Amino acid sequence: MNHLLNVALAQISPVWLNKSDTLKKIENTIFEASKEQAELIVFGEGLLPGYPFWLALTGGAEWDKKVNKELHAHYVLNAVTIEKGDLNTVCDLAKKHKMAVYLGIIERPLDRGGHSIYASLVYIDQEGIVQSVHRKLQPTYDERLTWAPGDGHGLQVHSLKAFTVGGLNCWENWMPLPRAALYGLGENLHIAVWPGGEHNTKDITRFIARESRSFVISVSSLMKLKDFPKDTPHLDRILEKAPEILANGGSCIAGPDGEWVVEPIINTEGLIMQSINYKRVFEERQNFDPVGHYSRPDVTKLAVNRERQSTVSFND
Repeated sequence: MNHLLNVALAQISPVWLNKSDTLKKIENTIFEASKEQAELIVFGEGLLPGYPFWLALTGGAEWDKKVNKELHAHYVLNAVTIEKGDLNTVCDLAKKHKMAVYLGIIERPLDRGGHSIYASLVYIDQEGIVQSVHRKLQPTYDERLTWAPGDGHGLQVHSLKAFTVGGLNCWENWMPLPRAALYGLGENLHIAVWPGGEHNTKDITRFIARESRSFVISVSSLMKLKDFPKDTPHLDRILEKAPEILANGGSCIAGPDGEWVVEPIINTEGLIMQSINYKRVFEERQNFDPVGHYSRPDVTKLAVNRERQSTVSFND
């Protein structure tokens, strides 16, 4: 049964900008997925501790504005520093339940000084080991006011039963060359994580599946007005212009033929369970393989820099 993989799409809301409480919710969700014999669980972009919705609601581009500075500081202080063990409990649960995890985090890495933050996609294997941390290459639009741009170090794939799995954050999935890099590494199960929104997932999930002839899992978070904790800094300012629903989910799965396995599900919190069959990949690669028989590397070829970037290097 190595060709069958039981996957869980965790369409949940964060306890917004609260790292410890959101971690507890993630841990509980992993435990619930274990009851369904999940072998892979996927969470949305930046779920831990949440997406920076305030930027579009409080005049985020206004220079030197106190409300934005204070919200940014609160965000950074609730970000995840992997080197300090912030994900240890998640790793322990992954190992205990033999469940691989893709988790979207806001990362505050020490290798970049520990003050800037990145939208990162973390892969933890079934032994509970962090195997890759992909920092979003290009934050989108107002995200650039709070997230720093990442690098290519996390453009990695991983073996999971018969599958080869890789992933990208949100609008990175629209970037042809990072997709091609993962295809070239043998990816046949693509993970696309989003902050939440059927408007994102309904088209590109099927497009990537058809282009790559792979399974594509899109997982989004949820966010409603009730999900803002009462102790959020400047909550009154945020709520002035916030709609009732800021992120409606839209998590889904497309098969290697580009057709729906699970159509986008909106406004429903919880686990979406599905078994996928690796053999379907070969059925669709018979007539198209973007990096195999239907490619011309003698004409077009991609170069990828996977060095982890840092401002300084020390010779000692």
